[in-house]
Amino acid sequence: MAIIDMARRSALLLHFGKTKPCRGSKNNDNHRTGTEAAETPLSNTFLAAAELPPFDQLQASDVVPGLNELLAHNRAAIDALVAQPTHTFDNLIEPLEELNHTLQRRWSPVAHLQMVSSNRAWREAHAEAIGALADYATEIGQHEGLQKAVQQLRNTITDDDSPEARLLELQLRDFRKAGVALNESDKARFRAIMAELATLTTRFSQNVQDATDSWHYHTSDRGDLAGLPKRVIEQAADRAQRNDQSGYRLALDMPTYQQVSTHADNDALRRTFYEAWVTRASDQGPTGVTFDNRGLIQEILALRHEAATLVGYANYAEFALDGRMANSTDEVMHFLDDLAKRSLAPARVELNRLEESAGRRLAPWDLGYYAEKVRQARLNVSQQELRQFFPVDAVLDGMFRLVDDLYGLQITAREGVAVWDDSVVFYDVVDPNGERLGSFYADLYARTGKRSGAWIDECVVRKTFGTQPSLPVGYLVCNFSSPDGDTPSTLTHDEVVTLFHEFGHMLHHVLTRISYPSIAGINGVPWDAVELPSQFMENFAWDRRVLGQISRHVDSGRAIGDEMITRLQASRQFNAGLAMLRQLEFALFDFRLHLEFDPTRADQLETILADVRSRVGLVDVPSWNRFPNSFGHIFAGGYAAGYYSYKWAEVLAADAYLALETTSGIDTGMAQRFRESILEVGGSRDILTAFVEFRGREPQPDALLSISGLA
Repeated sequence: MAIIDMARRSALLLHFGKTKPCRGSKNNDNHRTGTEAAETPLSNTFLAAAELPPFDQLQASDVVPGLNELLAHNRAAIDALVAQPTHTFDNLIEPLEELNHTLQRRWSPVAHLQMVSSNRAWREAHAEAIGALADYATEIGQHEGLQKAVQQLRNTITDDDSPEARLLELQLRDFRKAGVALNESDKARFRAIMAELATLTTRFSQNVQDATDSWHYHTSDRGDLAGLPKRVIEQAADRAQRNDQSGYRLALDMPTYQQVSTHADNDALRRTFYEAWVTRASDQGPTGVTFDNRGLIQEILALRHEAATLVGYANYAEFALDGRMANSTDEVMHFLDDLAKRSLAPARVELNRLEESAGRRLAPWDLGYYAEKVRQARLNVSQQELRQFFPVDAVLDGMFRLVDDLYGLQITAREGVAVWDDSVVFYDVVDPNGERLGSFYADLYARTGKRSGAWIDECVVRKTFGTQPSLPVGYLVCNFSSPDGDTPSTLTHDEVVTLFHEFGHMLHHVLTRISYPSIAGINGVPWDAVELPSQFMENFAWDRRVLGQISRHVDSGRAIGDEMITRLQASRQFNAGLAMLRQLEFALFDFRLHLEFDPTRADQLETILADVRSRVGLVDVPSWNRFPNSFGHIFAGGYAAGYYSYKWAEVLAADAYLALETTSGIDTGMAQRFRESILEVGGSRDILTAFVEFRGREPQPDALLSISGLA
C-alpha cells in the first residue's frame, strides 16, 4: 500500500474554483471575453508564465511578494467580473477558471519544493505565504456577489443532470461550506480560522520532517546489524564515512525503517527504530520535545470543529462528508465497524501463527520481523529475494508497457527539463496518434529533507479553453532506496505495489479529457472515491503476465519464474486480517476524533485512540507510543475525517478490477471502458453514476473481501 498519496494538498483545496466540470474538449482560442483578467506582469520568478516551472531559476524570496501581487490582481479581476450587467458561462465561469488555473500553477512549485527540497528557504517561504493564500480562498468563498451570480446561472439551467448544472451545484456547495451566508463577524472569524489552520497544518508537517531528519542510529559493531540486507549495511557504512564517523550510521527514512523492522535480528535495534518512528514530533522518544506536535493537534481539532459549527454542521465529520459518496456519519461508522467484525477472527488466527513462530507474545516492533519469517516458512516468499527481480528501471519499463497494452499509450522520458534534483526524470504521455496528453515528473528516491511516504500532486491541470491551453503535468513522488554507484535501486514487491498505486493516481490526473481545471483529473472527485484509480492499478502488480514484464533479475536478467509468481500471489492474502485491522485503526481513530470532538475535553485524543485499539488492536502498544503526532494524513493533509476513504475506494477498485479479469488474461475492452468512464471524466459526473456506466451495476463490497481472502 502507498504510505502517503495526495496527503499534502495546498490551501487551494479550499478555493471556490475547485469544482468546475465540462465533459470533453472545448477550444475557445479565439474567444477572449474575460480571460484577459488572468494575465499578470512577470515581475519575479513566482509569476513566470512558463509551460513548466523553471526549477533552475525559482527563488524562494520571490514567493511572498509574487503571491501578494497575484492575489491582489485576482481580487480586482473577480470584482470586475461580478460587476458585469449580465453573467454567462463565457463571461464569468471561464475567466474564473483562468484566474484559478494561473494561481494553482504558480503556487504548485512552492507547495512541492517545501516537501522535497532540503533548502529550508522553501519551507520558510511556504509557511509565510500559506496564511495569505488560505485567507484569499475563504474570502472568495464568502463573496456574496459572486455567489449570487453563480446562483442566477444555476436558475437558468433546466437539465439537472447536465455537466453545467453539476458544475454550479458544486460551486454553490463550496460557497455554503465557506460561510457565504454568515454575518460579517462570523465571516471574519471563519476566515481567521482557515488562515490559522493552513499555518498550523504546515507547521505540523514540518515538525515531523525535522524530527525525522534529526535522528540517526550509529554503531561500530556490525553484529548489531545482523539480518539486514548487505546493501543496507554498505549504505550505512558509507553514510557514517560521509559524516566523519567510523562504523555504521542508519537514518530514519522510510526505506531504512522498513528494512530494520522486517529484517533486523537484533530485537533491541528493532525496538529502538520503532520508538524513534512512533515518537516523532512528540514529548517522548529520542528527539525530546523540540518538535512536539501535541499542542498543534489540539488547536487543529478545535479550529476545525469551530469552523464546521459556524457554517451549520454538528461537527467536522459532517462538514467533511458534505460532497462525498458516503451519505452520513452513521454510514461511515457502519462501514468501518462491519469490516472490523469480518476481519477480527482471521486476524487473531494470523497473530497466533506469528506468536507460535516466535514462541512468545509479540511486541509491535516484532510484527514485521516475524511476519517475514512466517511468510518465508509457509510460502517460501522473501521480500529480499523478490527485490533482486525488481530493479526500478525494469519495473518502470514494464509498467509503461502495461499502460500501452491497456490504453494504447506511450510513455517516454524527455531530457532538458529543469528539475529540483538530479535524480528526477520527466516523462511525456503520448497517444497512438502522437498527440501528447500530459506529462509528469518522477522523484523516486529518499534523501535528507524530503518528506517520507509516497504521493502525487498536480503541477499543471488540464485546460483547453482561452488563449493559453495547457496539458496536465504532475509530480510522482516515492521514497525508495537510491542507486549506489553501479548498483541499481531495487524494490520489494510491496514497493512495486506502492509505485503502481501512485501511478494510478497519475493516470487519473493525466488522462482527463475535461476542459475546465477545477473538475479535471482528481479535482471535483469525492474524496472517498479519489483512491479508486490508484487501488485499481495496484491489482495489476499481482497479475502473472504483468509480473513477468516488470521483472528482470539484477544479475541474470531473467524474469521472475512461474513458480515464484504462484508463491507471491499466494502471499497476497497473507496476514490480510492484521493489515485490514491496522488500516481500520487509523480510519476509526480519525473519523471518531472528528465526529466526537468536544472542545471542553483535553483527553479525547488518548481516550478515543485507546477505545479504538481495544476494539481492533490485537497487540499491546507501549504507553509512550505517540503515533498521532506524526499522522500527517489527517493533521497535515487532505484526509481529515476521510482516512476511511482508502477502504471505501478499495471496495470500488476491487469490484472494478474483477470486471477486467478473464480466464485468458485482462479484458482490454473493459480497460478502455474504465478509462472512458472513470479516468477521463474527472469530477464532471456523479462518481456512482460513472461506476455503474463502467460496471453495469453498483459496487459490491464482497469483491474486496474476496481479493483479501476475508470473504
